Amino acid sequence: MNIGIVGLGLMGGSIAKAVKKYGIEKNVYGYARTPKTIKEIEELNLVDKLMTLEELKNNSDVIILAIPVDSIIDMIDDFKDITSSTTIMDLGSTKEFIVNNIPSEIRKNFVAAHPMTGTEKFGPKAAIDGLYEGNTVVLCNLEDNDELHKERVIRIFQEIGMRIIYMDAPSHDIHACYMSHLPHAISYSLANTVMNHEDPKSIIALAAGGFKDMSRVAKSSPDMWSDIFRQNRKNLLNSIDMFEEHMKKVRTMVENEEYEELKNWMKKANSLHEIL
Repeated sequence: MNIGIVGLGLMGGSIAKAVKKYGIEKNVYGYARTPKTIKEIEELNLVDKLMTLEELKNNSDVIILAIPVDSIIDMIDDFKDITSSTTIMDLGSTKEFIVNNIPSEIRKNFVAAHPMTGTEKFGPKAAIDGLYEGNTVVLCNLEDNDELHKERVIRIFQEIGMRIIYMDAPSHDIHACYMSHLPHAISYSLANTVMNHEDPKSIIALAAGGFKDMSRVAKSSPDMWSDIFRQNRKNLLNSIDMFEEHMKKVRTMVENEEYEELKNWMKKANSLHEIL
C-alpha cells in the first residue's frame, strides 16, 4: 500500500516509522504546511516524499489524518473527491463529533480510529519507534464502512502490534474522557495551582516523583487539548463534576479528622491498580 500521512508530529511521525519497520507500506507520503515542520520531517527522513495535498490524495491507497481534532473537521471536506478505493482514517482523541461530520460521499471510506497511546511531546521530533506496539486502538462505528476499508485499517493496526477494541463513538468519548481527557484537565490544574503558589526555586528544589508524574502531561500541546476539550465538552464537564465531588469528600474527611474513613477511601483507590 501507498500510505499518505497528513500531520507528521508525535502520532503521524510514529506511525510512519511503524509502517516502515513492519514493511506494510510500498511508499510513505507526507503532507505538511509550515517550512519549519517540512524541514524537520526531511531531516528526520520520516517519509519517502512530501507532497501537496492533491498529490497525496491521488497517490495514496490509505490516508491517515494525524492532526488535531478541530483540524480534522476543517480539512474533512477536502477529501470528498477521493476514489471509492481510497481508505481514509483519523487518529483523533474524540470520535462522536468527527463521525457526525464525515461527508456522506466518503462515509464508507472513512474509518474513525483512536490509538490510546502518546506522550506529552509534539512535533516531528517527538516521533518515536514503538509508540504503538502493545497498546490499544479503538475503532468506532465500523458498520458504516465498506469491507475493503475496514480490512485495511485493521491490518495496519494489527501488524504494528496494537490490540483492537470496537466501540460506538459516543461510548468511546465517555470512556476516553475518564481515561485521558479528565487526567489532562487535572494535570493542567495542578501545574497552575503550583505555579500560582510556589516560587520557581522551590519548585526546582522540592518537586519529586509524585508531582512530576502528575504534572507531566501538562506539557502537552494547549492547541491540541483545547480542541479536544471543546469537542468532548459535555463528557468533560460531567467528569469534572464527579472529580469535584471526590475532592469535596476528601476535604470533609480531613476537616473533620475522619482519618479511618480517609484510609478506607484511599484503599478503595488502591484497588484500581489491581485492574491496571
